[in-house]
Amino acid sequence: MKNQFRNPIGWLGRWTLRKMNRHHSPLTDWGLSHLSIPLGGAILDVGCGGGRTIAKLAAASGTGMVYGVDHSAESARVASKTNAEMIKGGRVAISIGSVSQLPFADGTFDLVTAVETHFFWPNLPGDVQEVWRVVKPGGTLAIIAEVYKDNKAAKPKIVGRGAPKLGMTLLTPDEHRDLLAGAGFVEVEILTDPSKGWICAIGRKPRRESSALPQRQPPGRSSGRRRRGSPGGAGRP
Repeated sequence: MKNQFRNPIGWLGRWTLRKMNRHHSPLTDWGLSHLSIPLGGAILDVGCGGGRTIAKLAAASGTGMVYGVDHSAESARVASKTNAEMIKGGRVAISIGSVSQLPFADGTFDLVTAVETHFFWPNLPGDVQEVWRVVKPGGTLAIIAEVYKDNKAAKPKIVGRGAPKLGMTLLTPDEHRDLLAGAGFVEVEILTDPSKGWICAIGRKPRRESSALPQRQPPGRSSGRRRRGSPGGAGRP
């Protein structure tokens, strides 16, 4: 099951994605309730899975454009089917891509969400810095998950014991705060529901970049040029 959670494949992957769409819906609603969804803005859901979060964001964002990106081809297919009408209407675009190298220009998105995905990212500090790059000045990142390190609820304790085998990196609430702050986000807010093990970490990108902020360029890449598939350019992510 490890590969099906981290990289859904085939019929079992499709079944897993549909199950996650249902199972994660209450968590997603809880996390999004702490956010101000930009009306008419640009939104990205990283690790979009089966696409249920994209549907919620599109419904809440008025005329906004919602992008979804996932490294799993199966996820992109299921998410596209889930959001077929919104895609046809030009409100949603979904494609394959990596959080480590997002195919968008600097400062593209008013809001970036990551629901039940960040603990699988291959280079968590570097990948959060890559998300920082594509957030607009004044924009927001929200990380939402149903498990965090050292929570005493039953499910997080079980997941915590199996995290190394599942390839998961679990963090405490304070470590989530440090993660976002270390990437350059400010006004970091950590919300939890200890009875369920849920966490929502929210940070805002400063409206003006400070020279004191850490370097956010992934190794061997320039942060100034548009990535292939960025909104307004040729192709899609």
